[in-house]
Amino acid sequence: MSQKRPNVVFVFPDEYRQQAFGFMGEDPVLTPNLDRFASESLVLTHAVSNRPLCSPYRAMLFTGKYPHANRVLTNCNSRTRPYDNQLHGEDRCLSDVLHEAGYCQGYIGKLHLECPDEQAARYGEGPRRDGVVWDAYTPPGPRRHGFDFWHSYGCCDWHFDPHYWVGEAAVDERIEPGEWSVKHETDVAVDYIRNTAGQRDPSRPFSLFIAHNPPHMPFDEVPERYVRMYDGKTPAELLNRPNVRLEGQGAAAERDVKSYFAAVTGIDEQFGRILQALEDEGLADDTIVVFTSDHGEMMGSHAFMGKVHAYDESLLMPFIIRWPGRIAPRRDDLLLSAPDILPTLLGLAGLADRTPPDVQGSDHTGVVLGREGDRPTSALYLNVGPDDPAGGARGLRTHRYTFVVQRCEGRADGVRLFDNGEDKYQRTDVAAERPGVVAELTEQMNAWLRKTGDPWLTGDPDG
Repeated sequence: MSQKRPNVVFVFPDEYRQQAFGFMGEDPVLTPNLDRFASESLVLTHAVSNRPLCSPYRAMLFTGKYPHANRVLTNCNSRTRPYDNQLHGEDRCLSDVLHEAGYCQGYIGKLHLECPDEQAARYGEGPRRDGVVWDAYTPPGPRRHGFDFWHSYGCCDWHFDPHYWVGEAAVDERIEPGEWSVKHETDVAVDYIRNTAGQRDPSRPFSLFIAHNPPHMPFDEVPERYVRMYDGKTPAELLNRPNVRLEGQGAAAERDVKSYFAAVTGIDEQFGRILQALEDEGLADDTIVVFTSDHGEMMGSHAFMGKVHAYDESLLMPFIIRWPGRIAPRRDDLLLSAPDILPTLLGLAGLADRTPPDVQGSDHTGVVLGREGDRPTSALYLNVGPDDPAGGARGLRTHRYTFVVQRCEGRADGVRLFDNGEDKYQRTDVAAERPGVVAELTEQMNAWLRKTGDPWLTGDPDG
């Protein structure tokens, strides 16, 4: 029987780029479950991770606000703790709204929205080689923002030896399951869906957020059986994007690409188990399922590894959403931004009237459901840190162009412009020859910066 409000299952592995699906016809990856899921879903081809980095994306996801408004400008760790660069208990989040609307809620996996304290340094992952602490413990209470089922950690890159704080466990009571984190987290998610131990009230709708760390580095921490699926493939065959340059940082792609794609295939297999559990429990038709990621991975394109860049391999995020009978399967080029996810999910759940008034994202429920709706003509890009909130880089991704302005102390700002219609792989900067386009996009960018409270325009970090 249909529930009054839909369940929500939101799966977002870290650093999973938009090109890494078989159905996309770009990266030569094996993703049969995700390919089938996409055929049943709305696939957004122009979803943008506006600040393509882990903590800022998650803060945008949960608050519906851009980094200068939610105060998470870069990754949360001991180095950024003095800037209070973290989510706060008083922030009103997507999960707070769902909790107040009667949802049971589970969070599984990587959170990375807390700056660690001394206890986290002692009982979590501990300091890394450079002395920086990344892992953090989130205590029960308001900083968990309405999640009543908790199986999580802060930030730890031990894919084969993960640890978690479960339920009401104290900081010194973590568990260590001793298996690949994606497999373990999927086991926990499947048990939650099946409600094997009464994890949730079956009479109420639920939301379940599953945050895998892979395919994030270290890339070689992936089960060998997935790596073997790419036996016989050379790095040249796997790195098929014509903008790949195996020099500088990009040289590592030749070593890492097989493992990265293997992790993608492993995630695909585990995601298939989640879909099967929903089907087996008769919940598939009553559940909105989203598969997305916080940002992409360069994997050698433009001689870079990692994220933060305005190139599509980093900036575009996958966004695939299924709700049988309500969301028609198709592709759409809606320029979805990360802060739009909160109001759109609330709109789909019939809770648009509960959207917090300070949310900066837009509700695209109408477009998702195939109706008319406002369609943005651009999405904002930022690369900025709390030590210089008025500096760094700003830009836009439109359907046709990628536009980036880099602030350079003591000299004129650097401007880059790529025509993605003519130059899909963003290899030729055309800023100098198209001043009219640069002027037009600068005006659009400035409108975004005013809307989001960005000090870039004034140069004053306090606005």
